[in-house]
Amino acid sequence: MRATSSFCLGLFTALWLLAPGTAAQSTHGDIQIDTPLSGWRNAGLDQGAQNYLQDVHYPASDVNTPEGQSRYAMIAGQIRRHPKSATDQPAGSPRVPYTLVVNGVAMPLKVDGAGHFSRPYNFGPGSNNVQVISPDGRQQRSATFYEAQTDKQRARVRVVLSWSTDNTDLDLHVITPDGQHAWYGHRDLDNGGALDVDVTDGYGPEIFSSPVAMPGLYYVYVNYYGGNGSDIEGKPAVITVAHITIITDENTPDAKQQTFVVPMREAGELTQVARFIVPGQNR
Repeated sequence: MRATSSFCLGLFTALWLLAPGTAAQSTHGDIQIDTPLSGWRNAGLDQGAQNYLQDVHYPASDVNTPEGQSRYAMIAGQIRRHPKSATDQPAGSPRVPYTLVVNGVAMPLKVDGAGHFSRPYNFGPGSNNVQVISPDGRQQRSATFYEAQTDKQRARVRVVLSWSTDNTDLDLHVITPDGQHAWYGHRDLDNGGALDVDVTDGYGPEIFSSPVAMPGLYYVYVNYYGGNGSDIEGKPAVITVAHITIITDENTPDAKQQTFVVPMREAGELTQVARFIVPGQNR
């Protein structure tokens, strides 16, 4: 296991960064971001719901956007000419998801058969950036906007888990300083922290976030729950690689970010990825 403070080591973003000549050849191509849009906005002027706890539908649970979600509390768009199924892809094409990068944090992006993508996301006040990158790294589109609602609740602690194989179920576990345990069996904590969704069929992400930076020691675990993982070529995977990014005081001068890369080898494996301390308010 190793840690890095740069999101560029994320498995999916690395494909983009390492593609020869990517910077010169990148275009918007088929990627369309419908929300957020670049510019200035004030989420306080919108009356839509802002619900970040997603529905879970077993046995195949995935990222989803709650009904009636405010356009200021989500990321949505479309990939034009997106293959509707694996049989529509060119022969030999790797099975790599699109990458979503939010304020420097990379995570896989689910795209449905019609080419649409949508997920809830809590953006804090100030400048924010969203970027969508194609699997081959040659197409990308971004939106940069300023959130003018100064009293908008931000995520003071955020933990993001994603992994490298399809048809695989990894689970994020976070224990907060007061002893509460966020996991798929208890996603909504009394202290304000919450795990957004339980992804059971590959890639993730699963995101724990809390609007309260409770001082003290946090523990982060990843459990390999099960599944028959497949690699980017659709072949059985020997391991799945988990990427866990921890962000505190996101989008502020005190922001800190750290990413851990952890190989997970077999179902039942439970790994303590990290523990970190949030200082008291008198720091």
